[in-house]
Amino acid sequence: MGIRAKIILVVLPLIITTLLLTGASSFFSATNAITGVAKEFLGFKAVELEKYAAGQWGLLVENNFTENPAMVAATQAAIESYAASIVRSPTEVIFALDAQGELAMQTGELEVRPGEKAALAALAAGRKRELATPRIGGADRVVKGFWFEPFGWYLVVSEQRATFYSRVSQITTRTLYILGGAILAGVVLIMLFANYLTRPLTKVVGTMEKIIRTGDLSNRVAVEYHDEIGKLAHTFNLMVGQLEKAYNDIKRYAFKAALAKNREYKIRNIFQKYVPGEVIDQFFKNPEAMLVGDNRVLSVLFSDIRSFTSISEKMAPDDLVSNLNRYFSVMVKIIQERKGTVDKYIGDAIMAFFGAPVKHEDDALQSVLAGIEMDEALASFNANQASLGKPEWRIGIGINYGVVTVGNIGTDTKMNYTIIGDMVNLASRLEGLTKEYRQPLLISEGLRTRVGDKVPFRLIDSVAVKGKKQGVKIYTARRKLNDAESEAWALHNGAMEMYYHRDFQAAAESFQKVAHILPQDYAAGLLEGRCRNFLQNPPAKDWDGVTVMEHK
Repeated sequence: MGIRAKIILVVLPLIITTLLLTGASSFFSATNAITGVAKEFLGFKAVELEKYAAGQWGLLVENNFTENPAMVAATQAAIESYAASIVRSPTEVIFALDAQGELAMQTGELEVRPGEKAALAALAAGRKRELATPRIGGADRVVKGFWFEPFGWYLVVSEQRATFYSRVSQITTRTLYILGGAILAGVVLIMLFANYLTRPLTKVVGTMEKIIRTGDLSNRVAVEYHDEIGKLAHTFNLMVGQLEKAYNDIKRYAFKAALAKNREYKIRNIFQKYVPGEVIDQFFKNPEAMLVGDNRVLSVLFSDIRSFTSISEKMAPDDLVSNLNRYFSVMVKIIQERKGTVDKYIGDAIMAFFGAPVKHEDDALQSVLAGIEMDEALASFNANQASLGKPEWRIGIGINYGVVTVGNIGTDTKMNYTIIGDMVNLASRLEGLTKEYRQPLLISEGLRTRVGDKVPFRLIDSVAVKGKKQGVKIYTARRKLNDAESEAWALHNGAMEMYYHRDFQAAAESFQKVAHILPQDYAAGLLEGRCRNFLQNPPAKDWDGVTVMEHK
């Protein structure tokens, strides 16, 4: 509801109430005044009639004619004649009622209806001198009476009520006309006043709507009054001015941000092929920090294609690159989905790490799962190779876990986000050992400890890679095992415990059982042969179960 309507709804009832009270007061004042006039007018005639009747009866008494019927009738006729002489209007009637309420005398035509006789009888019986308003002859009448004992009459001076109160009706009608006109004039004046009062507010609202519709903050409202509404318009103009200024500032900032975003997009588009996306994100958040190396504990993964040299000799260069890119697409997608960062491509090899630039709680597990999934994905890749008439590929994957230095390494003109450290070399050596043990995946003891029992592990051997004196246990892993593999892996791990405790006979028998369950398993056959050799040629007393590798 608008303010204009609210003003009208507040003021109009006040005006209508005032006018109604004034009209009602006028009506009741006129009614009371007419009632007073009627009382005096009829009372005066009643008094005069009573005096005359008393005088006529006095004459009868003085002359001892009270018992003379003729003289009594003449006196009654005289009273009736006198009553008729004081009647002044065609509707005025003076009449007399006997004790039973029957008409005994009347100055004019007065027809008493059957339903009115009881009221007349009660009037006569009451003998009241007060003003009354009985219904006689089908019309309301105003009466004033008195009891005249000599004749046993109740003499009544009466006038039709409409005659007395016709002026009141006229006044009431005129009052209603005046009231209606006043209300109409009041509504018009209130509407004009409300429109005058709310016009500036309407302009403010219109300007607001225009600003909302067009977005043009240059619109202003004219200040018409020097009152609160004028202050409102002035304040509105100040507010819009500040909004316009802020909007222009925002547009400038947005334009600059858009330019910066466009530049960032171009930089990302150029470098995302060479640098991991998370590294680029970190660079934009804190460029200075990218120039500082950081020691991290993370997983490092190396993968390599077996006999890639012989494969490349049999393929045209463009065909080789196409196949290699398709292979990289499959493997890199797995690494990235497992939150890994591809460090670099080394010919046909992939180097990746898990835990930088963003560290996750499950980086170790994710690296193992990435290695498993890369081996699993090779099957579908080779199926596609076969359909294209291309040779199948075999890969080896080595993963280590430990402390490295990670960061941008290089010069001001050429940098690589990479990792360095001894554990990186061990990861590379583990990848090389996959050829030795004919396993698609080998992981270090540190990584196996970190991952725990979240995936099945199988202990393959304890080796000291080339250039290292310290031995490290190496494991392979699978996502899940079937019943035969679960039995074989449990036997194998038990056999490795016997092997390290120099129980070569029992270990050889267990490895033989593993080979029987998994006929294609190379590691079980290798270790069985080693155990049988130790039975013939026992190792030195200080033997610790570590196999020293003389080649990479």
